[in-house]
Amino acid sequence: MKRLINQVPSKTTNLFLGLLPFLLIAIVYISSSNARLAENPNDKLLPSIEKSINSMSKLAFEKSKRSGEYVLLNDTLSSLKRLAMGVGISALFALLVGVTIGIIPYVTSTVSPLIWFFSLVPTMALLPILFIVFGLGEVSKVVLIILGIAPIMTREIYQRVKEIPSEQIIKVQTLGANTWQIIIRVITPQILPRLIDAIRLTLGTAWIFLISAEAIAATEGLGYRIFLVRRYLAMDVILPYVLWITLLAFLIDFILRIFNQRLFPWFGKE
Repeated sequence: MKRLINQVPSKTTNLFLGLLPFLLIAIVYISSSNARLAENPNDKLLPSIEKSINSMSKLAFEKSKRSGEYVLLNDTLSSLKRLAMGVGISALFALLVGVTIGIIPYVTSTVSPLIWFFSLVPTMALLPILFIVFGLGEVSKVVLIILGIAPIMTREIYQRVKEIPSEQIIKVQTLGANTWQIIIRVITPQILPRLIDAIRLTLGTAWIFLISAEAIAATEGLGYRIFLVRRYLAMDVILPYVLWITLLAFLIDFILRIFNQRLFPWFGKE
């Protein structure tokens, strides 16, 4: 008797099984939407696919009468700019601080408790403070992302540094390497692919903080647009925007994964 645990699907079957849940969700949505629209043609809760496509087409391909800009493009660029700044600064901070507290005991004793403390602070509770200190501009939104993911990313890098075999550190010290050379030539090359993985793991959290900040105080952005149209119950805009954000998150994660594989082909094969 062949056990279920040993049965591996073929590539075609694997693709079909991966798409199956999405197909079922689409079927359920279309059926529910048709049923509600048949009962009430003005129903806004589950708009038809055609209405959602038409609404998104206007936002994507027709200039706004108020601003003269393409709304979807402008919202996307604004959000991606904030996300890139927040994640980029967080990654740099995590690399510098995570490696330092992982390799230098005095810094570990001094800084690591502070990092652990901030990683446990509910970041959304700091949002009013950030708006008071930094105002309602771009800085507060970027700082929210940094405070939300930088401590977590730093802890991840610290843990990865501690996993590097101590034999490597001892060997390079016997060859005369100083602390700076050990960090640059031994630790950092092994940590960089793990840093990219840490970015991938915290991207979802970064999106949450970004959308939350934009929803409260912004004049453009994906989160701003969603919360702007919710007052009109415009589900034909909200649902496509959510799907668009999900697609962007998937593409960023995919690009980072490919970048990691190309730049560090040895990573994950040890």
